[in-house]
Amino acid sequence: MKEEMFDVVNDRDEVIGQDSRRRVHDSGRRHRAVHLLIFNTRGDLFLQKRSARKDTFPGAWDSSAAGHVDQGESYDAAAARELEEELGLVLPRPPARLFKIEAGPMTGAEFVWVYRGQAEGPFALCPDEIERGDWFSPAHIGRWIAAEPGDFADAFRLIWQIISARALL
Repeated sequence: MKEEMFDVVNDRDEVIGQDSRRRVHDSGRRHRAVHLLIFNTRGDLFLQKRSARKDTFPGAWDSSAAGHVDQGESYDAAAARELEEELGLVLPRPPARLFKIEAGPMTGAEFVWVYRGQAEGPFALCPDEIERGDWFSPAHIGRWIAAEPGDFADAFRLIWQIISARALL
């Protein structure tokens, strides 16, 4: 299987080169990712429990869908691709951009665009990526993160902190 290739970026999120996923992660160089938050009409958020086979945060709860931006790909294209790959979801219009997070330790050196979309499910979960998923109210998620932060991937905890501080729900 061909290894994924990423754009390596500088501290202003400008492409400065390309390298393989393994080498980018091993060296801690900055690269790009997307996180998608899918809400239903009741206002509940779909969270995924990452597969135990994942190389980072195996078994942790995370955004509805998330993934790297491939070499030469835009953030918006990556968002649409990840929704389809992980959830089998194709939205009639692109999800809305909520905010961008600077690359840092909590994101694994990734610049991250966070998107918000709406769908009801059911979803076709990719078993290589996702063990299972479920809908949770924002209040439940807030209490859960406060009580058991280790249940969640670092980037999702950071996203939730920003959402809560900015009252984006």
